[in-house]
Amino acid sequence: MDQHTVRAYDKDLDLLERRIAEMGGLAEKMVIDAMDALAAADTALAHQVVSTDPRLDMLQREVEEQAVLTIARRQPVAIDLREIIGAIRVAGDLERVGDLAKNIAKRSVKIGLESRVPRAIVGIKHMNDFALELMKDVLDAYAQRDIERALAVWERDADLDALEDSVFRDLLTHMMEDPRNITFCAHLLFCSKNIERIGDHATNIAETVFYLVTGSTLPTDRPRGRQESDIEADAGGES
Repeated sequence: MDQHTVRAYDKDLDLLERRIAEMGGLAEKMVIDAMDALAAADTALAHQVVSTDPRLDMLQREVEEQAVLTIARRQPVAIDLREIIGAIRVAGDLERVGDLAKNIAKRSVKIGLESRVPRAIVGIKHMNDFALELMKDVLDAYAQRDIERALAVWERDADLDALEDSVFRDLLTHMMEDPRNITFCAHLLFCSKNIERIGDHATNIAETVFYLVTGSTLPTDRPRGRQESDIEADAGGES
C-alpha cells in the first residue's frame, strides 16, 4: 500500500478503536447503574439504564458497518484483518453486556420496594464488583494488546463462577428462612446469572485479544468454578 492508503487505513482502524472505547465506557456505566438501581430501589435510574441500551446498539451497528467498509476498501490481510475481525467481536460482546445490564435494571423495576432483603443484596453487589473488575481489565488489555492481562481475565472467570455458586446458596438460605423472601430472592437469582454472563463476555474479549495478537485461539474448555451437574438459575429470554 502507498503512504496515502496506509494513512487512510490507519484512520479507519482508529475510528473503530474510538467506537469500541465508547462502547466499553457505556457498557461499564450501564452495569454500575443497574446494580445501584437494584440496591437502592431506584426505578428512575433503572429506566435510565434501559433507555441507554439503544445507544449501545447503535454503536455496535456503526462498528460493523465501518468494519465492512474498511474490508471492502483496503482488503486487509493477516494482522490487519484480525484487527477488524477483533473489533466486530468485541463490539458484539459489549452490546450483549449492555443487554444483561438492561435485564438487571428491568428486574429491579419489577421488584420495586416489595419485600426486600437487604442482606441478600450484599453477595450480588460483590459479584457485580468482580465482574466490573474483569470488564475493566479486559478492556485495558484490548486497548494495549496485552496478552498477559487478557489471560489473567480468562483464568479469573472461574472465580466469578464460584461467587455465583456462593450467592445461589445464600439466596436459597434466605428463602428457607422466610417464605416472604422467596419472590425477592428469586429475582436476585436471575440477576446473579446475568452478572455471571457479563463475566463470560469479558472472557470472550480476553480470547479475542489473544487471537488478535497471536493469530491463535485459546483452548475451548475454559476454567470453571463449578461442576457441570450443579444447579444453575436460568436468566434467558429477557434481553
